[in-house]
Amino acid sequence: MNRRDFMTWVGVGFLGSSLPVAIAACSSKSVSGEFEAVGSLSELDASGQLLNENAHVGPVLVIRDPNNSATLLAVNPMCPHAGCTVSWQADKTRFVCPCHGSEFAVDRAVARGPAREPLGEYAVKVEGEQILAAKA
Repeated sequence: MNRRDFMTWVGVGFLGSSLPVAIAACSSKSVSGEFEAVGSLSELDASGQLLNENAHVGPVLVIRDPNNSATLLAVNPMCPHAGCTVSWQADKTRFVCPCHGSEFAVDRAVARGPAREPLGEYAVKVEGEQILAAKA
């Protein structure tokens, strides 16, 4: 192999190995710990739950903790059993899946199957009127 061919292969190798880094740097997906606005307190209070299926951190469902209304809870609303979107049923104090009837407690634990895994969770905080969520 001559020097020109060698340098060409080194250049191609460098470009090929740096491409994933460049793609990751340009990605709009949130990294763990980066908070993103997912809605407002007035939206949450109007319906008792705030669902944002298009957040960069992933789908987010926010509720007020029934044991302490000053505390917000944020979960991934995708049921781990079949991927359906759960909703908050305040009268039952449970997240309920409409597809197969799985129920999840306030702490995200499975209260009734067929789901076997808990709901995912997000870190959540409030800044002014905005509710912010981040991967936990």
